Amino acid sequence: MSTLRKRIGGLLFRHGLTSLAYAGKLHPNARPHRHGIELLSNVPYLPDGDPAHLLDIYQPRRLPAELHGQSATYGPPYPVVLYIHGGAFRILSKDTHWVFGLALARRGMLVFNVNYRLAPRHPFPAALDDLSHALRFVVTEARRLGGDPSRLILAGESAGANLATALALSTVVRSEAAFARRAYDLGCVPRVILPMCGILQVSDAERFSRRKKLPTWLQDRLTETAEAYLAPHNASEVAQPGAPATDRAFADPLLLLERYARGELPWPADRVFPACFASCGTRDPLLDDTRRLGRALQSLGVPSETGIYPGELHAFQALVFRAQARRCWADTYAFLQQHV
Repeated sequence: MSTLRKRIGGLLFRHGLTSLAYAGKLHPNARPHRHGIELLSNVPYLPDGDPAHLLDIYQPRRLPAELHGQSATYGPPYPVVLYIHGGAFRILSKDTHWVFGLALARRGMLVFNVNYRLAPRHPFPAALDDLSHALRFVVTEARRLGGDPSRLILAGESAGANLATALALSTVVRSEAAFARRAYDLGCVPRVILPMCGILQVSDAERFSRRKKLPTWLQDRLTETAEAYLAPHNASEVAQPGAPATDRAFADPLLLLERYARGELPWPADRVFPACFASCGTRDPLLDDTRRLGRALQSLGVPSETGIYPGELHAFQALVFRAQARRCWADTYAFLQQHV
């Protein structure tokens, strides 16, 4: 019964989120051309024909001089964003997360909104392997499309926040993992990362319920996330103090950053970790991960801000009609203006 309950809950969760995303696309303001944005859809970043290896490009063309009374932020060459969708590493796509690509492009950024292979069919490190290829594509193609890859931003929501943080780490920290070597060897460290309401540690999914009792269906989703993404690794594995960092450590980028902050691993001297604006709502069960990230980065001396928004649920940033979501985006743009 427990397995059946999990499957039914997962299906309802997936279809509910997908329906909301596609319903939002019907609104006239969801059309990129209304905002001076050209959308290039389903561009392959790997030539294998796999739909998981496609991305959408939001290319600023004729941005309005003002957006709701505020000046458009950037002109050409545009800062470049690699946006990584959420969905517990298991569901959703660039098509369900169109609002993030459009929101960033409207402020004068060249946005690459990317698909990647999903768990459980493709567990860790498949997504990071794909994203390292996508990063290489972005860095290679950005100038041709009017972007400036030296002003690179990695952004993502939920699972995408985890992947954006792990990918940023792989551009700074040397590792023998193939995906990390590929990203590191590009020599292009992001200026900023934007992890939104991230699940920044996948292992030990029960930690959230130990802090505060969660509804059964919600704990089921968190446990499924760990089991699907970490298979065949041990879903309860936690990095031990004193142990060397392994490829598997990139599945839990928060734990890896905390180890650096405690001095258990030597922080790289030749590359600088990106500035970080991490945002989350107070009613998001993942809130503690965002707070821990802020503390770790502060200990490391990384320029960072943690935006906590009262009363907001998981992924509230997508609900751009809400006052707190608009406040969060305004804070995000202000941080980018400072660091990009």
